[in-house]
Amino acid sequence: MIRNALQRFMYGRYGNDQLNSCMMVGYLLLLLVSLLTGSELAYSLSVVLAVLALFRALSRNHAARRRENMKLRRLTGPAVRRVRLWSTILRDKEHRYFKCPSCGQHLRVPRGKGHITVTCRGCGTKFDEKS
Repeated sequence: MIRNALQRFMYGRYGNDQLNSCMMVGYLLLLLVSLLTGSELAYSLSVVLAVLALFRALSRNHAARRRENMKLRRLTGPAVRRVRLWSTILRDKEHRYFKCPSCGQHLRVPRGKGHITVTCRGCGTKFDEKS
């Protein structure tokens, strides 16, 4: 019964996205800082972040909320891609990764093949590396 009431209330509302998640993490960090230091500024900022996140989640203006989220994703996109690439490289023990000297594309080759000629799929540049 309560679940149905909550579902009916949230129908048509925007809900949660990456920006809201970031705002809630910021809220929790600022709240922790305010509790440890007694800073009223950190507490006030944490309350503002919580209210903004709640406003965004309950909003019915989906287009505006998507635009705000896309701005965050454009800002954080390169860093997120870099972290994902490095985590893949660290986990992958069967391949070596090289960066094309011409176009900068990352290329994967099998380990243990000795000296090989790597051909870039993007620009066709050939270069020698040890796998």
